[in-house]
Amino acid sequence: MSDTPSVLFVCVHNAGRSQMAAGFLTHLAAGRVVVRSAGSMPAEKVNPVAVAAMAEVGIDITTAVPKILTADAVETSTVVITMGCGDACPVFPGIRYQDWNLDDPAGQGIDAVRPIRDAIRARVEKLLDELLPTG
Repeated sequence: MSDTPSVLFVCVHNAGRSQMAAGFLTHLAAGRVVVRSAGSMPAEKVNPVAVAAMAEVGIDITTAVPKILTADAVETSTVVITMGCGDACPVFPGIRYQDWNLDDPAGQGIDAVRPIRDAIRARVEKLLDELLPTG
């Protein structure tokens, strides 16, 4: 088994919060963490306002595609971060779960999405410090 931690971000549509979180962690971890995201009912595409908000901070998530949540994705993760997916996320022993209560950016303008993006970044930075302590 790999010593590289694996994080799965889950929200309902895998189009906003989870994609922004995955974008931040991918950028900040620079290959030191396996990063995935999924949704219990994935949308057809990533929220364009989330894409624009991330572009403002220099992170490109234009190639991200919403994916369906699978039991395998959960079972092979070190940490599963849920963001309003309710009971749709399967629970396995030995996996760390956190629920991040964040507003859904769906249907909101850029001014409303920026604070969500910034809250996600702060939580991702804290998570990265926990996963890869500089000791």
